[in-house]
Amino acid sequence: MNKDVKILLSTDEMPRQWYNIAADMPHLPKPPLHPATKQPVGPEDLSAIFPMGLIEQEVSTERWIDIPDEVLQIYALWRPSPLCRAKRLEDALKTPAKIYYKYEGVSPAGSHKPNTAVPQAYYNKKAGIKRIATETGAGQWGSSMALAGTMFGIDVTVYMVRVSYNQKPYRRIAMETWGAKVHPSPSDQTNAGRNALSLDPQSPGSLGLAISEAVEDAATHKDTNYALGSVLNHVVLHQTVIGLEAKRQFEIVGDYPDIVIGCCGGGSNFGGISFPFLLDKFNGKDLRAIAVEPASCPTLTKGEFRYDFGDTAGLTPLIMMYTLGHDFMPPGIHAGGLRYHGDSSLVSQLCHDGIIEARAYKQLACFEAAVLFAKTEGIIPAPETSHAIRAAIDEALLCKQEGKTRTILFNLSGHGYLDLAAYDDYLNGKLVDYEYPEGLIKEALSKLPVIP
Repeated sequence: MNKDVKILLSTDEMPRQWYNIAADMPHLPKPPLHPATKQPVGPEDLSAIFPMGLIEQEVSTERWIDIPDEVLQIYALWRPSPLCRAKRLEDALKTPAKIYYKYEGVSPAGSHKPNTAVPQAYYNKKAGIKRIATETGAGQWGSSMALAGTMFGIDVTVYMVRVSYNQKPYRRIAMETWGAKVHPSPSDQTNAGRNALSLDPQSPGSLGLAISEAVEDAATHKDTNYALGSVLNHVVLHQTVIGLEAKRQFEIVGDYPDIVIGCCGGGSNFGGISFPFLLDKFNGKDLRAIAVEPASCPTLTKGEFRYDFGDTAGLTPLIMMYTLGHDFMPPGIHAGGLRYHGDSSLVSQLCHDGIIEARAYKQLACFEAAVLFAKTEGIIPAPETSHAIRAAIDEALLCKQEGKTRTILFNLSGHGYLDLAAYDDYLNGKLVDYEYPEGLIKEALSKLPVIP
């Protein structure tokens, strides 16, 4: 049996520290600004909705941050996750490329999201918080926070983007099974939700709007904090366990990726797989890192690099990032986890500096890639992950065209077994491509706050 088809680590080999890329970036992002004063935010500004343990991680420039034992004990339920060689996909493509994927669908919630949900729940529990309010797009983050909440005895309220709430009922059921309360967003539970419904009673919702509702909920209840599933520095930090494990697994088989790929909505998925490898790039390693997003929400490829709110209502700090405008309302594509108007400030800065690449795909090409992967490797991937698979396949086909052997790594960030309605639509010809019109992007960008 070929031992490099599935490369496993023992529990004892799980990373004991997270990697903080802020220690090594050539240029750090500009600081977040207070939404009212437009001055840099301090710990006291964030303490209303975040515990100090996470605030310290958010602003840290230390290279390595210890993972608490309580977090490691829960990680060990599914970590380390396998690194797999996609040899059947390679054979189908007739490519000389070697394709590997890090499979994060082995977590109880079926995605990479518990990697940050668990530590966020831990630090909130340690701070005496009784309830967490959060948002979710496709439901993977909400499921993960519900799971983490029940493990630490914290109540969880989830504002789920309405289009996904309707498309993905099993995600909602999973959250409720783990004890969370789930509201379709926009909801009638908050001022932000009620205002959105007054403007459009049929609003499909957006991640930005769901964030507004969750932040408002947290800010108006003393026993409640807010938790975000992507974008923020501490969230991306927690996800680096993915890339750190992958580096060790490549050492075992004596290989190393030439290209690292992750789908990108807010940035934690892409950052989690790529940041530990970018550390080597900073030290002279020849490496490409590609962030892949939907053409219907082309933040890195068509957005502007400037300050914007992280939410629709303007309750969050202003973040320096690539953005399509905080009131951007993306179409209801099935990759709901990628329907966000902005990106991580860390990912955005790296893209702005030319250290990483970005590309956008339409959803039909992504589902085509996902079905091929399912037929060759057996796993039905989440619609979000299909974007990374599409890019990996395209890079492998380029190797075939050029007659070159390259090693390609992508993050298979979650399975799609609760997203089968999307596959049903694709297989029955109901899915259509949608590329967001330039005019609507310009209109949304024209409303961005002006920072002197």
